[in-house]
Amino acid sequence: MINLTDSALNAVRNAISGAGRPVGGLRIMVEAGGCAGYKYMMGLVDQADIDDTVIEHDGVRVFVDNKSHDLLAGATIDFVVALEGSGFTFENPNATASCSCGKSFN
Repeated sequence: MINLTDSALNAVRNAISGAGRPVGGLRIMVEAGGCAGYKYMMGLVDQADIDDTVIEHDGVRVFVDNKSHDLLAGATIDFVVALEGSGFTFENPNATASCSCGKSFN
């Protein structure tokens, strides 16, 4: 299961309402790359792909492909507002190492 904090859910809801187009949900995925081996990717999409796991949190639909789902199982996604900038953060129990920017892991 992938968890989103209330702050993350509110940020996603705001992004969906401001998208100016129909949005089916939030795609969260992991791709090879980044300074630690894998990088987190997120974006609003129209619909789930056929092989996606669909997770619903308080009305927000999250789409995760099978490969990414295994790497993100048990992760918590938060949205943080700080002086250095605002953005999504990942607390991933599957990560054995991560880079200092928090955008990639191994």
